[in-house]
Amino acid sequence: MITPKIAEKIAFIILFLATLIVILPVAFIIVIIIKNGYSAINWEFLTQMPRNGMREGGIFPAILGTLILVTGAVSVALPIGVLSAIYLSEYSKENMLTRIIRLAIINLSGVPSVVYGLFGLSLFVIFLKFGVSIMAGVLTLAIMELPVIITTSREALNSVPKQFREVSLSLGASKWQTVRYAVLPCAIPGILTGAILSLARTAGETAPILFTVAAFYLPNLPTSIFDQVMALPYHLYIISTQIPNIDIKVRYGTALVLVMLVFIMNLFAIVVRSQFRKKSRW
Repeated sequence: MITPKIAEKIAFIILFLATLIVILPVAFIIVIIIKNGYSAINWEFLTQMPRNGMREGGIFPAILGTLILVTGAVSVALPIGVLSAIYLSEYSKENMLTRIIRLAIINLSGVPSVVYGLFGLSLFVIFLKFGVSIMAGVLTLAIMELPVIITTSREALNSVPKQFREVSLSLGASKWQTVRYAVLPCAIPGILTGAILSLARTAGETAPILFTVAAFYLPNLPTSIFDQVMALPYHLYIISTQIPNIDIKVRYGTALVLVMLVFIMNLFAIVVRSQFRKKSRW
């Protein structure tokens, strides 16, 4: 007969093994990237333009382009996503239409990124005539981020106790004042979680920027939102598939820079989130 203690140990072992199954492949990939790519990392590699068909020089334009695209996409998607979540959580009535909208938002989270790329190509590049540009790429990535941000923000808002709203309203505050001063500050850590998840996905996407903004090679840095840019994911794809006889350490070095860039951005967002959690009143 299995006693409760034995059952608990079995459950613990299963959960531990499941965790290892997730962690070990990720750790193995990171070790391979670091082992093969760290020797390529130096000041020239991080700050110079590529030369000799991208076989020499650095990847600074790709780093800068990735930062521009990620920052721009988050700057556009975060306020729109949070405002949409506030409306769905605090103002919309519970009916068939709102349930369909929420289901559609959840389903959009699973749409392949190449579909968003084709959508951005059709709407922003061709129909709105932005051309293949930073503007088209940022808006495409922002649309791709919206489902994650809206979903996580709505969950964060719904997790705030109803008593906060009731007390605020009983003291004579308006609906918006209640949301602004009683609900939203408590939901910020959860909202930032959604921003972190969307940021990580955006930084590593290739298909959306392939159709809307990415360039194979640019001799100069962008000066306008209607210019093209190089980006690390697309640059890594190009040097891995289109350029023969390139040193393998350059490929892994580019991948390592991309991983570290995502890690640093996530770390910054996590620190900001932890600061808001420390100020939480519940």
